[in-house]
Formats: sequence, structure tokens, C-alpha cells
Amino acid sequence: MTEFTLDRRKFLAGGAAGGLAALLPIDLLHAQPNNGKTLTVVLPSNPITVDPINQLNHDAMVLGQTVFENLVEYDLDGVLKPQLAKALPTISADKKTYVFELRDDVTFQNGKKMTAEDVKYSFDYLLDANNKAARRSLFTRITKVTVLEPYKVQFDLSEPYGPWLYFLTKYMGIFPVGSRQEHGDAYFKSSPKGVGTGFGIFEDWKPNDSITFVKNPNYWRKGLPHWDRLVVKMIPEDATRVAYLLTGQVDVISAPPPREFNKLKTLPGVTGASRPTLGGALLMYTNTLKPPLDDVNFRKAIACAIDRKTIGDKVYYGLLDPSSVPAPPRGWWFNAAADKELGYDLERAKAYLAKSKYPTGAEIDLSIQAEPYLLDTKDAAIFVQAQLAKIGIKVNLKVYEFSVLIQQAIRGEHQMALQVFMSPGEPSYILQVCLTPDQVLSKSTGYNNPELNGLLAKAFAETDQDKLKDIYGAIQTIVARDAPIGVLGYVHAANLWRPTVENFKVNQGLTISVGEVKV
Repeated sequence: MTEFTLDRRKFLAGGAAGGLAALLPIDLLHAQPNNGKTLTVVLPSNPITVDPINQLNHDAMVLGQTVFENLVEYDLDGVLKPQLAKALPTISADKKTYVFELRDDVTFQNGKKMTAEDVKYSFDYLLDANNKAARRSLFTRITKVTVLEPYKVQFDLSEPYGPWLYFLTKYMGIFPVGSRQEHGDAYFKSSPKGVGTGFGIFEDWKPNDSITFVKNPNYWRKGLPHWDRLVVKMIPEDATRVAYLLTGQVDVISAPPPREFNKLKTLPGVTGASRPTLGGALLMYTNTLKPPLDDVNFRKAIACAIDRKTIGDKVYYGLLDPSSVPAPPRGWWFNAAADKELGYDLERAKAYLAKSKYPTGAEIDLSIQAEPYLLDTKDAAIFVQAQLAKIGIKVNLKVYEFSVLIQQAIRGEHQMALQVFMSPGEPSYILQVCLTPDQVLSKSTGYNNPELNGLLAKAFAETDQDKLKDIYGAIQTIVARDAPIGVLGYVHAANLWRPTVENFKVNQGLTISVGEVKV
């Protein structure tokens, strides 16, 4: 997509400032409701892929999690549970060997029985650097996968690394032996029929419109799913998503507009709920290798000039918990003292700026996303632009489609980029992916600190939560000192749905979960 500069006056004159009712499309007001055992959900952003090992858009993981499953899953409440494994793994005393007993009643959608050979094949494919899987870097500590028995598999790690289990449910799937070579990456990306074990079988993808799945009649969890067809629609406009819900055209919507959310969930024929997440951070990727962000005092000036509480209360109407460090205020690992170091203080911001290489201010480009992704970041960007102007920093807002913006961040081509970053909700993920080398978003910050890396390695080998709290607290102290990434807060997951939808629960991990939903 061609870059364009956001016109603040035009934006404020549009839907974000007006009443929602006036924006509802006329042609939907008399539309016929959705009938039959079809569940229709709506995402605000356009998916790039269904393939979990190459998925970058967390909101679209509903697609991959419909088709593919994993040894374990991170459930709606953030609890790790067995999925294709019978139980959580047995872990060796040195925490470097994991053994899984697999279920023996699982078949792929092509009718083939799933065994340990398929698990080994799937991980061997992911870990082969020649296959260029986007999520490979999360699992490279796995050195060997061994089939012990037809339904028993062993993983050997180069060093203790507990977080990998939490990443499976988001960024991995189990595929039939030989299927990746037989079908090719494009098949897994946009038409993965028959190659998963999940409750939904891929049916069709209509670009910029919808992706459909049909019920897997041989799903191993008997009785699921309750629907016959799942339709995932893509509608970026807030008002149109809401209109489709109000007129019964869809059953569940993601990312309802925060300004209208509390009103909408009380309307007849609509229900809704929200819950705070432990992994959904509103981040500013600050490229520390590009001026003026190469100066730590300049980065600290930016951090201290932003009133996060007002963003949470007035911009997102309570759907954002303010935080200036990569840890949620509700998380057990949150360091309040480190958070205060980068908290809102205009005089301190001016003092940091005066000590920087740019004492009179500077001009900087802030890249933001055109379509909402869990929240609409344009709202926060305009507020940040106004706040930084108070200390002499001019912010130019540049708007891109998600696929363009995320690739900019991956390649380190931006100065500063604002995006909701969704993690599995454990302490290490954002730190690893954005602040350590050789990860998918390492270049988004360009930061590499041996002290931080060493503390992370120590955390990976620890299981005592009190000791982990101290380790992650020390990491946040380093982040407060170096300000290598900007954090505005942690989002709340929010959904609206029709009363005809049963068993729906807001996912703390934000992805819409549809496996047990009834219509």
C-alpha cells in the first residue's frame, strides 16, 4: 500500500468523533439476519496467512487455531493444558528434556492417524532454517526430536527454556508427515485443506471479504464443533462491523470501538464483555539505530512526555491499563518502581531532552496501522503527537496497511512505529522478540544488551515465582534505564456478540475462540 500522511482534522471529523448511530450503513438497516448453523465472526484486519508457523497477525490466529492443533494449548484464561498430548510433559531434572505421551485417538482431516512421527516431522520442518519459518526463532533451543514409541516423543533442548510450551498454541501446528513438501508453503498459507487435526476444515478464501471453514465430522473431541460452517469476515470500519452485528448479519465481532463499547453491550439483541490481558501491549517500536532515537535521553524524554493514564481513560475508555514497561500492571512480574521511572512527568521529559544530543527537539516519523488491530492505534497516535509537541518533538504520522507496517518493523526500516503487540501472556515473550538478537522483531528496536540477555537465560532455568519476580523486575529496571522500546499500556480483550451465541467467552489471549461456541 502507498504511504499517506494522516490528516488530523479529517480524522477527528469522521467516525471517531461522531455518534455511531449516524454512521451505520443504510443498506444494512433492513438486512435479513444470519440463519442456520453458521457461525460468523468479524475481524477488523485482513489476514495474511492461515499457517501458524508464519503467522504475524494475532487477531487472525482464529484461522490457524481452527485448522491446526498442538501438543498443549494456552486456554482462554491463560492456563496451559494438554491438547494433542495426553498430559503436560514430563521434564528432566536439568530442565532440558521434555517427554510427551500423545493421544491415540486423533486423526488428521485427510483421515490419516496422528502419531509421534508427525510431531517429529512438524518440528523438524519448523527448525530447518531453509524453510524460513517466521516463528522458527522461538524454538531454536530445541536440538533434537526423537520418536520413542508410536505415541511418545522426546524433545531435547540446548539449555533450560520453559517458555517454549506457552508459544506452541500460538505459533505452531502438527502436520502430517511429508505434507509440507507435498503441498508447498502457498497451500498452507491460503488453502490448508486436510492437513490439520482441528475442528474446522478449510473451505474457501475470498480475498478482502471472508474465509470459510466447515465442520470436521471426525474431530477427536466428540460433539464439537456445534456449528456446521464458520465464516470469518474482514471488516476494517468500526461502524460497519457494528452494523453487521446489530442487523444480525454476523454473530461475533472483534475490536468494538472503545468509545461506544459500554453503550453497545447494553442494546437489545447485543451482549458483550471485556477482560484485561497479560500479553496485549500497545508498543512503540523505537529504532535505537536511527537518529534521533539513537540517544537514550531522547528516548526517555519521549517516554516521560506521554500521559498513559489519559490514553487509557479518555482515548480507550478503560480498555487500556497504563504501563511504561513491558509488563502488565496486573501481572505478578510487574515492577512498579521501574514503571515510575518512565512514567508521565513533563518536567522530567524536558530535562531528559535538554541532556540529549537534540536539546531543542527533533522531527520524527511515527508509523501506524490503517486498520484496527485489537484497538485502533490512530486514536493514540494523535494524542502522542500532541503530547510530544509540548516538548518540541514534531511527530509526522505515517499510515500503512498491517502487512506493510509489520514488514517495516521486521526489517528495521522505520524510525518509530506504534502497534498493539500480542504475546501469549507470559513474562518473556516481548522481551525476547523485540529486545534480543536473531528474533523476528529484533530490528524493530536494534537493541542488544548482554546483561538483559543473561537475566533472561537465568529466568528460563528458574521455576520459583518469587525468584522469577526478582529476575523480571531487574530486567524492567534495565528497560527503564535504557528505554529501548516505548510502552503505553496493556489492552483489554473485548467482544460483542448476539444473544443467540452460546458458550462464547472473551479470550484473555485476545484471539476469538470458536471451538465450543453454539449458534
